[in-house]
Amino acid sequence: MTAQLELIIESQALQGECPCWHQEKQLLYWVDVEKKQLHVYQPETKTNRTIELGKLVGCVVPRKSGGVVLGLENGLAALDLETEELIYLGSPESDLPSNRFNDGKCDPAGRFLAGTMHRDQDEEAAKEAGSLYSLDRNLTVRRLLGDLTVSNGMGWSPDYSTMYLIDSPTKNVFAFDYDLKTGNISNRRVVVTIPDASGGYPDGMAIDQEGMIWVALWAGFKITRWNPHTGELLQSISIPAPNVTSCTFGGLNMNELYITTARKDMDEAALAQYPQAGGVFWLKTDVVGLKNFEFIG
Repeated sequence: MTAQLELIIESQALQGECPCWHQEKQLLYWVDVEKKQLHVYQPETKTNRTIELGKLVGCVVPRKSGGVVLGLENGLAALDLETEELIYLGSPESDLPSNRFNDGKCDPAGRFLAGTMHRDQDEEAAKEAGSLYSLDRNLTVRRLLGDLTVSNGMGWSPDYSTMYLIDSPTKNVFAFDYDLKTGNISNRRVVVTIPDASGGYPDGMAIDQEGMIWVALWAGFKITRWNPHTGELLQSISIPAPNVTSCTFGGLNMNELYITTARKDMDEAALAQYPQAGGVFWLKTDVVGLKNFEFIG
């Protein structure tokens, strides 16, 4: 690493998640799931705008035609950033009120993929209750995968032929063959397993131009870099917060790492010991990351 870790947003987020760098606008979008907020951070001015959504929000992606698209507790919705008006684009689990959308990203062809999970992870009903959906450019929604417990971090290899997906409780990072033309997935396999000794669960993910995957560890105090071809741990970066939720590459040269964290499930003693928990951290890296894609629809 070429720079020290910095706390850039003292947000004290209950569940900061899904940082998404918009390269064209040089903005960082991120959400606070439990506080039902979308945040828009402008590094140039070091300002962080908060938009109250009134709904649990799992993920955000930029929309090419303007604004953003969100994965909310009750569906997928477009948000006009000027008027803050929400327009729903699809609610594939309207018959499952105990589920909500969690992490999501756009594929290189402009589709929006987002997964769901049960709201109460302590319930037996939460096991394999989630699914992965694709919102296509014509605004049709289809189910790609079922039997997920906490559908989480995802991304694509530099040649777009492989999609990665995390199901957090399994401690596995899965890979799929990805057909960019159709958006179909196949040939599911495990490429990385987070060892029990790490003390954490895989959460959000980013991918660099070398094809290596960067995985945040909930309850693990760190960001980890893995080789998905060998399953080897390449690097571990300590974060002064127990629940590290996700990361994304950004900056003009795409060599800056933005990292979200959470205060959820921390008692008063833990919060006193780790007062920066819930903040957004920044680190300059020695590698270049892949950009986040926009929703084209």
